[in-house]
Amino acid sequence: MKKPRYFSLGRKTLFGYPSTMWIMVIYLWTINALTLLAFGWDKLQARRRKKRTPERNLLWLAALGGSPGALLGRWIFRHKTRKRLFSYYIFGIFGIQAVLAYLLTVIELPSLA
Repeated sequence: MKKPRYFSLGRKTLFGYPSTMWIMVIYLWTINALTLLAFGWDKLQARRRKKRTPERNLLWLAALGGSPGALLGRWIFRHKTRKRLFSYYIFGIFGIQAVLAYLLTVIELPSLA
């Protein structure tokens, strides 16, 4: 009987979880870190009165999965807190992503293995 390989990058598992899950975890950490850095960079540029990051780009980063990083960036840097419409968009994106994450945990998907 063969022992399973724990560090497989194929269709087998990585520490008991499918490798696609680890790819998603790495993606979410990366996009949230980039979103947090983008909010910090935009705040720094605002203080220096230099060229700013467009709000559309910040919203796209949040929509691509970085909404927790966007909310954290707003709180840490106290940035974009007075813009009411921007706040509605950020909280709306976060709410939609939270509902989708809940539905994905409740619905059981067929296994790839």
